[in-house]
Amino acid sequence: MNILVTGANGQLGTWVRRLSAGSGDRFVFTDVAELDICSREAVLEVVGKESIDIIINCAAYTDVEKAEDNPELAEHLNAGAVANLAEAMAARNGLLVHISTDYVFGGESFNTPCKEDMPAKPTGVYGLTKLHGEQAVLASGCRYLIFRTAWLYSEYGRNFVKTMLALTAEKPSLKVVFDQVGTPTYARDLAAAILDILSERKFEGRSGIYHFSNEGVCSWYDFAKTIASMAGHNACDIAPCFSSEFPSKVIRPSYSVLDKSLYKQTFGRRVPYWTDSLQECIKNIAEL
Repeated sequence: MNILVTGANGQLGTWVRRLSAGSGDRFVFTDVAELDICSREAVLEVVGKESIDIIINCAAYTDVEKAEDNPELAEHLNAGAVANLAEAMAARNGLLVHISTDYVFGGESFNTPCKEDMPAKPTGVYGLTKLHGEQAVLASGCRYLIFRTAWLYSEYGRNFVKTMLALTAEKPSLKVVFDQVGTPTYARDLAAAILDILSERKFEGRSGIYHFSNEGVCSWYDFAKTIASMAGHNACDIAPCFSSEFPSKVIRPSYSVLDKSLYKQTFGRRVPYWTDSLQECIKNIAEL
């Protein structure tokens, strides 16, 4: 199969590149410099030229704060560009693997893990535009797998783990919110899950929305404390605080733990526990 990966220089795209090395499939890795997915013509040209069978869309506008000030750009990247990719796959009877987010939730106060069929009620521009992207995929008629994920981190790019590693090494004290609860996701684990499904052709006849994050539950405070402990940054005093102490344009989901039952039942794959994956990532960062 010929597989196009967009956003290939990001956290998830980088791990897809690493884990696909030696694959029997042919991968075409692109980022904005190689392919403007906001251009319908450019997408159709590359998909046709490279005879693409599958697109893994790792590209997105993910800055939730800036999205509030740039709603048109966020919509363009998170929905319009996705519509282009979906159209291209529909024309070739190909498969679109699209990455969405727990931010499609938030308008409802859940206290049990979110299932795929729970009402999507985003509270901000980022979540709304990602929901529009999902809707564009469904409307296209293409074959698709949509993976909603949360709290993504890795050894690459900007993310909470790398930020906390830097801050806890430098600062004597920090405050981190404890009233937002979810589950971290190691980009390597999500990339491995996607590639496993593709390599073993587990996607046949299984278009749908699936939730994927690591196992377990924590607050951002718990996450930060665990990062510091694993890194040996014990001199930094990390205190819990409320979200209201950090005024923001964005109302973030207070509880967005994702129920992964459907993914596990459908594809027969276990999901690593969040602290196990975090430990591996921190070890890798230390060795870079």
